[in-house]
Amino acid sequence: MAKPAARTGSVAKKPASKKPSAPADENFALRSLQEELEKARRFDASDDQLLKFYEQMLLIRRFEERAGQLYGLGLIGGFCHLYIGQEAVAVGIQSALEEGKDSVITGYRDHGHMLAYGIDPKIIMAELTGREAGISHGKGGSMHMFSLEHAFYGGHGIVGAQVPLGAGLAFAHQYRGDGGVCVAYFGDGAANQGQVYETFNMASLWKLPIIFVIENNQYAMGTSVQRSSAETHFYRRGTAFRIPGLNVDGMDVLEVRQATEIALKHVRGGNGPVLMELKTYRYRGHSMSDPAKYRTREEVQDVREHNDAIERAKTDLLERGIPEDQLKDIDKRIRAEIAASADFAENSPEPAPAELYTDVLVESY
Repeated sequence: MAKPAARTGSVAKKPASKKPSAPADENFALRSLQEELEKARRFDASDDQLLKFYEQMLLIRRFEERAGQLYGLGLIGGFCHLYIGQEAVAVGIQSALEEGKDSVITGYRDHGHMLAYGIDPKIIMAELTGREAGISHGKGGSMHMFSLEHAFYGGHGIVGAQVPLGAGLAFAHQYRGDGGVCVAYFGDGAANQGQVYETFNMASLWKLPIIFVIENNQYAMGTSVQRSSAETHFYRRGTAFRIPGLNVDGMDVLEVRQATEIALKHVRGGNGPVLMELKTYRYRGHSMSDPAKYRTREEVQDVREHNDAIERAKTDLLERGIPEDQLKDIDKRIRAEIAASADFAENSPEPAPAELYTDVLVESY
């Protein structure tokens, strides 16, 4: 076999391999929002603003406690998912929105979000008890509340379905050029659904004006996030779609408000969506029929004693010199308001049987 001809002359050097490099801001864009939050984690609220936050959170707490009682008395039928413990999330976020301009959509744990918008507790309680005076005329109940006036689009019973619907609302804001932003709330359980990631992809691709809010209350129905989720740092889940995340203490209303301000600035600037993870805790079971045996009483009590959102706001107010008697008066007034709401609901008529056939189909566009 003939040998291969020997190579002559100098051996040409291979060009130095060029490592692929990412644009300078490749990762910065994703980290920058968290870095901005780290500079100042708490919203610089005035005394009046903090008092308002405290009052709204207390209103939600007392409303939900009374709703639980009415459910026990058989005055609320069907499902009922209470928001007790998560009050700082709805109040902190929605206090930063422009009501009527921005839109909100959430899942079935929706009473708190409506109350945070200042919607009359009487008509929410009437809805819970299936009365004609309810916000959905008594036909929606706990899971299906809706208010076009407040751009509140529900209240959805299908887990995670509100996320793609929220992208649709955001697309409408973008299409109309009205400057609005959609806030789409969902839980840590819904965060594992495929439709959520399809929505992330489209929302980022089209730079939709939407804030995805994961209310991580630690338990997807009855399963802890450690048992159900491979990635428990939910704020990271948008990274693959170039959606910046914010890791937020959902038990501190001032931190929630501050993070929302940062997210809104990013989204209103035309930079596309933001993903916020709010670490929070629900004191009650998934629904009224859930005895919550998957966790200990000691665990719940520990959160109540050391990390309750309302107590934290109360401590802040007392440190500012707000008299404790003033806070007691607020609680007394809210208790009376909730009692009046329950009386109103119990004494309101049920919808007429013919109402079964209304609001079923959209008759015109």
